[in-house]
Amino acid sequence: MSTAGAGFAALTLVLAGCGAGGTGARDEGPARAEAVTGGAATQAASPSPVPERVDAVQLVKSDPRVSAEVKRELQPCVADEYPVDVSYGELTGGPAEDVVVNVLTCGDAVGVGSYVYREEDGRYQNVFKAEEPPVYAEIDRGDLVVTKQVYDRGDAVSSPSGESVITYRWSGELFAEEYRTHNDYSNAAGNAQTAAPEN
Repeated sequence: MSTAGAGFAALTLVLAGCGAGGTGARDEGPARAEAVTGGAATQAASPSPVPERVDAVQLVKSDPRVSAEVKRELQPCVADEYPVDVSYGELTGGPAEDVVVNVLTCGDAVGVGSYVYREEDGRYQNVFKAEEPPVYAEIDRGDLVVTKQVYDRGDAVSSPSGESVITYRWSGELFAEEYRTHNDYSNAAGNAQTAAPEN
């Protein structure tokens, strides 16, 4: 029984891995807040407490620093599902995890606004915004990394000519730029996303 059981368990594990698809967060994007809240609560060894799930839509809509254009884009795509990606993490050293919110378009998931909210006196305050689409912000080992796709005239939305990646670090009062890289994609292979960037 032990040999058969072990073989079946190994086969099940391999088949489960094959069904996952994609190559990780870079291809698929971060998990939506709805999908990660249950798992986050079970992590007992996190460096600081993960906040209760915030209402990211209300946070953005009530934020006077968010442009009227982005607020107009923030409409449900299907039923009550909004095109918002939410991430929690340590960026500013505040009393709670910071909240990164990306507002996307419904049709092609283009980022139209990226924001960082820090808890101050029991309320979340906007401490960073980028509203030059297409833009997307992520947390990377305590830094804020903002990716901006670059399009030349005639580029399709799915095939940018390149991207700028900007790394910001919290200085105690604001996010200051630390690094900036730019990648130009080759269109020779017919797919800008898979071409090797120029150095």
